[in-house]
Amino acid sequence: MKLDGKHVVITGGARGIGKALCDRFAAEGAKVVVADRLEEQAQATAAAINGLAVVCDVSKESDIQNLVATAEAHFGPIDLFCSNAGLFREEPGHAASASNADWETNWQVHVMSQVYAARAVLPGMIERGEGYLLNMASAAGLLSQIGNAAYSTTKHASVGFSESLSISHRDDGIRVSVMCPQFVATPMLGYDGASSDGRDGIDEVDGLIRPEQLADVVVKGLEKEEFLILPHPEVAQFIEYKATQYDKWLDGMRKLRRKVISKLGGTNSVEMHKHI
Repeated sequence: MKLDGKHVVITGGARGIGKALCDRFAAEGAKVVVADRLEEQAQATAAAINGLAVVCDVSKESDIQNLVATAEAHFGPIDLFCSNAGLFREEPGHAASASNADWETNWQVHVMSQVYAARAVLPGMIERGEGYLLNMASAAGLLSQIGNAAYSTTKHASVGFSESLSISHRDDGIRVSVMCPQFVATPMLGYDGASSDGRDGIDEVDGLIRPEQLADVVVKGLEKEEFLILPHPEVAQFIEYKATQYDKWLDGMRKLRRKVISKLGGTNSVEMHKHI
């Protein structure tokens, strides 16, 4: 898909990866709807790209329905719906230690929000014979995230749902892509934005990329209509190793976990990305 002239909705668009996608898609010529719970930041992002801001809690299906109706009333039929919103909550202890509320929140934001979006836009897309769904998952949805079972499990489910969408609706003219990055310098990892002088330390952290770098890869992936968009290309090698050497892969992940804990005393994600 070429983005020029397309009507795009991006959830979680106020900051971080979502903002980078909004900025880049608009630069490509798209008309962008910025959806987020953070009203002021969404308004600022939208104003900078001549877009539309809509307050939306993606865990609520009614909010998704209102988002779609508002976007269509403003710009017309949605060509690309990007379910980008996400969250990360630290796991307090063992792999089942997260509260039921945290598991439910992960499930609602990472999985059901994408179900709600597809439910809202698919009928119109199918009727028109075209449309695109772009879902944010994570490399954790293909591999795993040390220290956060709820995050990893729901990101796996996001990849699985995206596969089902592609299998079921490609013949209807619907294209599907799923983004699976590793570490990205966003507020989720304690990065509130790059410094103007470039001395923010981001480029010195191995494997850490800027949101703008991810957006570049996503645009190229959309142009090629790739299902799996990997901003960190080494993830493809990790997937292959996992698929062909599953027990060795699990053993390697255990060793990595021990290494992280020996250095940090735990598996806090904000610090972990600097030591993997």
